[in-house]
Amino acid sequence: MLTVKVGALKKVVHHGACFSRLSALSRCSVDRDRGSGAPPGGHSWTALLPSARPLRAKEWRRAFSVSAAASVNRAPASVRPYLRLMRADKPIGTWLLYLPCTWSIALAAEPGCLPHLGMLTLFGAGAVLMRGAGCTINDMWDKDFDRKVSRTATRPIAAGDLSQMQALVFLGGQLSLALGVLLCLNYYSIALGAASLCLVVTYPLMKRVTYWPQLVLGLTFNWGALLGWSAITGSCDWSVCLPLYFSGVMWTLIYDTIYAHQDKEDDIKIGLKSTALMFREQTKPWLVGFTAAMMAGLSVAGIYTLDINKPEDCWKKFVSNRNLGLLLFLGIVVGNLWKERREILLQDEVQTS
Repeated sequence: MLTVKVGALKKVVHHGACFSRLSALSRCSVDRDRGSGAPPGGHSWTALLPSARPLRAKEWRRAFSVSAAASVNRAPASVRPYLRLMRADKPIGTWLLYLPCTWSIALAAEPGCLPHLGMLTLFGAGAVLMRGAGCTINDMWDKDFDRKVSRTATRPIAAGDLSQMQALVFLGGQLSLALGVLLCLNYYSIALGAASLCLVVTYPLMKRVTYWPQLVLGLTFNWGALLGWSAITGSCDWSVCLPLYFSGVMWTLIYDTIYAHQDKEDDIKIGLKSTALMFREQTKPWLVGFTAAMMAGLSVAGIYTLDINKPEDCWKKFVSNRNLGLLLFLGIVVGNLWKERREILLQDEVQTS
């Protein structure tokens, strides 16, 4: 039991009810001594009112939230167009480029060992630079199309904030830094990484000639699934790397087809192609098929790391299923918590707008 004192009042609360009441109190802001309406003892009842909570949430978000877009907006005016050109305000693309690298680096780790932290850091830097270079190339190719689409009309080159020459110089700087990252790897990986440049340069043109530009993007964005393994081991084990690469390509087809549905009406008007336009109302069955193919590829990649002639490796793979189950559980829990948090934030914004 817990004894709670509020002013001159004293109340005994059983511990079963304590948590919910303390949680309610923790979400409220204390309004000290506003004057009229305060109960005996000098403490205001507004401390117990849920209506005080939205203001507290808003203040908390303003104090502690850090967004990439806000950081770019606070940058000097002369730097801001370059940051927007490399999509520093939208880091989701960098994550989607980086994650396949982390998969292969983790798979290449010795049994019982964590992934190589230095390689994870190096590939993170490479992902930022190469994603920025890819976006710069894309905007240089697509400046005329971007001006005709409301979502892309404000991009730096299309809007006239940067010239083609300025973008070209900036592209050279990004590629030079990315080359410096690549040269930190072994010779096999250097050659393998250089081979991806053809895809990086030609991808933006694919939407003009095929309904499958998302497939070419998948081939480009998941090159790290090959490169991460070779950076650790010195070469690619194709029995592992190819299924992993294939899964990444299927993954890209899923998320970029969804992304392409944003622009399908504009794409029709200006004559561009995408899987969204090809699949149309049949998009969902196609996405289910891509998902099944992705999971099959990941399963094959995982299975081929197994050495069936080593009992200790068999045991480790068996025990790892506990970790897989825990990851699925944590993913579900975090997803539900995030969903609730987003709903609360949306409610706060509605109430305070």
